[in-house]
Amino acid sequence: MKKEYTNGEITILWQPDMCIHCAECAKGLSTVFKPREKPWIQMGEVSSSEIQAQVEKCPSGALSIKE
Repeated sequence: MKKEYTNGEITILWQPDMCIHCAECAKGLSTVFKPREKPWIQMGEVSSSEIQAQVEKCPSGALSIKE
């Protein structure tokens, strides 16, 4: 299963089956990645470049940018 989240410029792909829940995304960019909220990815207030940089730090590869 894959879920997509977009801000109109970039789209994050999240593959929950791959997620190891280390919360690297939330620790690094808590204004976007909010595990206790729904939707848990809220891209509205942060630049696409900041979001992409944080997604690239995902250790499991569960988060990626859709090309």
